[in-house]
Amino acid sequence: MNHYLDLFLSYLLVEKGLTRNTLEAYSRDVGGYLGYLEQEGCREPGQVRPTHVASYIALLRDAGHAPRSRARALSALRMFHRFLLVEGHATENPTAVIESPRLPAKLPQVLGEAEVDALLRVPAGNDSIDVRDRAMLELLYATGLRVSELVSLRLTDLNLVAGYLVTSGKGEKERLVPIGESAGRVLAEYLQTARSELDRTGESRVLFLSRLGGKMSRQAFWNIIKKRALQAGIRKAISPHTLRHSFATHLLEHGADLRSVQLMLGHADLSTTQIYTHVSRERLKKLHQSLHPRG
Repeated sequence: MNHYLDLFLSYLLVEKGLTRNTLEAYSRDVGGYLGYLEQEGCREPGQVRPTHVASYIALLRDAGHAPRSRARALSALRMFHRFLLVEGHATENPTAVIESPRLPAKLPQVLGEAEVDALLRVPAGNDSIDVRDRAMLELLYATGLRVSELVSLRLTDLNLVAGYLVTSGKGEKERLVPIGESAGRVLAEYLQTARSELDRTGESRVLFLSRLGGKMSRQAFWNIIKKRALQAGIRKAISPHTLRHSFATHLLEHGADLRSVQLMLGHADLSTTQIYTHVSRERLKKLHQSLHPRG
């Protein structure tokens, strides 16, 4: 069955143009499933029945996988079996009758504006690492970039004079995002001082460099933001995506329209952006409850 996984991944790469990270996720989800099928004696797609799919999803549940994780895995299996059907490797789709796990409503974690201010003030020193971290945090909050987009920025993606950057999001779709004056000033400082100290060869085209002068990984920046949050006294679970959520929520709270926020975030569907309207309403309810005499 692993032969079909190779064909499927090639299809996703060539026909769908999916990113490396997305391909790796599909490979993990479908690869684990195929390992289970092999244990069950299934060697060809025609041998797979809906009961096999249901049993595998139940196995994930019993292993402690959350509903969201199981739903993602089932989505990958659906696409895999649709591929087999369309390409003529199977005559039936055993996932067609399987219901997706019910997902609990989950609002994204956001920081208050005071917490963001505290976080951005933490890297206050003048050494190259503080200046770099300050620039990365400011830019992340100013633009709502995904962490993968942030660490992939190149010098040529930045236009400080015009006040915008170009980034490639999911599906390699390019978009223009405003930078803002505050982030622009900090970026200019980083480019004039810290970056040349970090770029030991003088040849790197990547915007943000690691301590050793190479391209920073997503995990490295994840560790940076957690470290800086602790220094700022923030005890919430925080990730780079927390600043992306905060960016969108604060824009809407200050009167931005949903369509503009969608464009800046790079969401293909407006419904994805609408979750931030729910976040804003929840924050208003909590504010009312805490401050109103009869809240």
